[in-house]
Amino acid sequence: MIDRDRFPVDPWRLVETRWSPEDTGLTETVFSVGNGYVGLRGNHPEGRHAAEHGTFINGFHETWPIRHAEQAYGFAEVGQTIVNVPDPKVIRVYVDDEPLSLDIADVREYERAVDFRRGVYTRRILWVTPSGKEVLLETERLTSFEERHLVAQRMTVTVLNADAPVTISSQVVNRQDGEDVYGAIKPSPTAVGSGFDPRKAEKIPDRVLLPQEYWRDGERSALSYRVANSGMSLAVVTDHRVETGNGFEARGAIEPDVAKHVYRVHAKAGVPTTITKFVAYHTSRGVPPRELIDRGRRTLDRALDVGYDTIVERQRAFMDGFWERSDVRIPGHDDIQQATRWCLFQLAQAAARADGWGVPAKGLTGSGYGGHYFWDTEVYVLPFLMYTTPLWARNALRMRTMMLPAARRRAAQLNEAGALFPWRTINGEEASAYYAAGTAQYHINADVSYALAKYVRATGDQDFLQREGADVLVETARLWATLGFWRTADGEETFHIHGVTGPDEYTTVVNDNLYTNVMARYNLRAAARVVREMAANAPDAYRALVDRVKMDPGEPEAWERAADAIVIPFEESFGIHPQDSLFLQREVWDLEHTPASQRPLLLHFHPLVIYRFQVLKQADVVLALFLQGNHFSPEQKLADFEYYDPLTTGDSTLSAVVQSILAAEVGYQDLAREYFEHALYVDLADLHNNTSDGVHVASAGGVWTALVCGFGGMRDHFGELSFDPRLPVDWPELSFPLLWHGAQLRVTVRRDILRVEHQHGDEVEFRVRGTLYSVSAGEAVDVALNGQGPVRHGRPTLRKFEGLRREDGTALEPVVPAGNQDPVPVITTAIPVIVDPSHERIS
Repeated sequence: MIDRDRFPVDPWRLVETRWSPEDTGLTETVFSVGNGYVGLRGNHPEGRHAAEHGTFINGFHETWPIRHAEQAYGFAEVGQTIVNVPDPKVIRVYVDDEPLSLDIADVREYERAVDFRRGVYTRRILWVTPSGKEVLLETERLTSFEERHLVAQRMTVTVLNADAPVTISSQVVNRQDGEDVYGAIKPSPTAVGSGFDPRKAEKIPDRVLLPQEYWRDGERSALSYRVANSGMSLAVVTDHRVETGNGFEARGAIEPDVAKHVYRVHAKAGVPTTITKFVAYHTSRGVPPRELIDRGRRTLDRALDVGYDTIVERQRAFMDGFWERSDVRIPGHDDIQQATRWCLFQLAQAAARADGWGVPAKGLTGSGYGGHYFWDTEVYVLPFLMYTTPLWARNALRMRTMMLPAARRRAAQLNEAGALFPWRTINGEEASAYYAAGTAQYHINADVSYALAKYVRATGDQDFLQREGADVLVETARLWATLGFWRTADGEETFHIHGVTGPDEYTTVVNDNLYTNVMARYNLRAAARVVREMAANAPDAYRALVDRVKMDPGEPEAWERAADAIVIPFEESFGIHPQDSLFLQREVWDLEHTPASQRPLLLHFHPLVIYRFQVLKQADVVLALFLQGNHFSPEQKLADFEYYDPLTTGDSTLSAVVQSILAAEVGYQDLAREYFEHALYVDLADLHNNTSDGVHVASAGGVWTALVCGFGGMRDHFGELSFDPRLPVDWPELSFPLLWHGAQLRVTVRRDILRVEHQHGDEVEFRVRGTLYSVSAGEAVDVALNGQGPVRHGRPTLRKFEGLRREDGTALEPVVPAGNQDPVPVITTAIPVIVDPSHERIS
């Protein structure tokens, strides 16, 4: 899966021992550094041979009008995509005026790494020049967690065996608008011919960053811009410090899109020259660039006052705190430990200093998905944040509360009450041009409300709930109340929700999607409960809420009535919950016999072909079984898992973690381990062939959930902490910290015992397999375990359901859609002509 000679196992670092041009995009992504505000791809400082020279700031975006081939009312109108801000990573080295270029250099020693404990990127190269000079280059790079606007880099160059003229050119380059380090225009993205992939970011052909003020003053320089259409503003201010026993001269140049600081060093053998580069980024929705430059100056002044070494020490102190709250330990499996820590490190890099912005689907490691926020944050990332660093979770939730005005406008546009959050967005407006797999995913409302209620349940943060969160619960509940409708049959009233898409994007615009209905039920009940609790326990906050949202006293009762009557599909003859009201009427896709060359399906079949079949891009019903597991019996979970698992392609990276959790719970423990490892290595091993676009942050969050909730068996249904572990057979131990209502716990699972250690905070009650326990600060409770749950071997197949018939009497017969094995190419000319594979013209 991973070349361990090139990427050796190290529990605390990701290490590369040999450069290769074959997977540049992959390594740029996995060696990225970021802090939630600014992120830098792992590009080499020479500024050459990059798949994507990437530097990104959370929320900093451009907009453009979406042009639909056929426009309709309510379609998304304005697209958004993250901007590639000026690149500060370039520090080029010349010896005897020969540049270091990895593709042709004689590199005798090479190591590149990201250190999870220090939060620092490092690279060490021993280069032998054509004239035989041995040059040692040592590089460090970090994005400060303490000072979120600050990027710091250091390069030390030492000619080991001779005196030599050395030139070090430090640059900041605007790559967004088409210039590389040489000033040449890059080829058009459409000329590459890489084919269509909806997961990639949109490319904007016009100028994006409009130059404003720029200047150079000694070792300090500034570039500033306004974004052409979104109107956002940006300033990049850079300063340098040189430490050396060698003589040198400093020169520089400044242009609207390039700032250069060049140092000509008279290097003596064995005498190092160190260049330290401090960069400050500041952005705004409308503050003038000149003010942002002033902010950048102050950021750099503080950095220079404390110095680089102190910045690195503070970065280590920050990471020490993070790992104390977050480290999941898997003794005896250093490879799994390394990958797990890499995933958790990605979550810190994506969320720690987002500070009110969201968590983009790719974090700040690449331009994939345009830097947009999805439901990924609430369902896959926030659980990790709320149980380890609740402040980061609160900040991410505040992004949604600040989007509430736009969500209200969107709901009204779709003829509904309340609020509808956008399926994909940066600025709060819907940016999904394909409504069937975008806007139709109304479950985003319930996902946001679920995460909000779960956060309050885990932290007890009533202040956030009463001042901001309750508004979200009320407005989302209102949408469900008008989106759904009532029907009466045989004297029974039922509540239905039609025309929606669940998490599975291979099945769209359906009636009574189970996941949507189950989560809407939760949303409606949570809103009613919170409103009533506020009225009883916080009357002042309740009156303020009523004034803000203009709530009628009868609304909570209406929400509860709808929740109690909402339809949860169930098919008695199959003994399962259909994914929607007509799901079982579709033909069954035979995934077992679908060629690997036709995966993922979305890149090889028209959506209409996929929509006609029972086939899943990702877990849908199975996700509901996990998130709302207290509403399903063990027998129902087993039956549903065994039906849907063979139908699930895993074409989405969101799927494997959920399948792992449910597989563990119902007893497919080997399969749970298989799905977990797929999720664990989805980026490090590039299992979906798109890691070059950026880290799959939600999958990284799901790795934590699979460990803690899957193998650790943690649940918090009804606000009660409980455990029912499923430790993999070859793991001696699994240990993880957990923050519950301010109490810091560490939970350790072994084959015969579960230990809960209470480090500080109030007494905590918890259940282990139904039995209630309590633990106080400074104490530990050991609970004996009788095994690790049920054990089922192999994996589910649809053969179990052979012979079963649908309501119309037809049997389930898996098939692979015909006609795509040897597709007929279509050539568009002035008069359309179809050419068959034998090249004979067909009229």
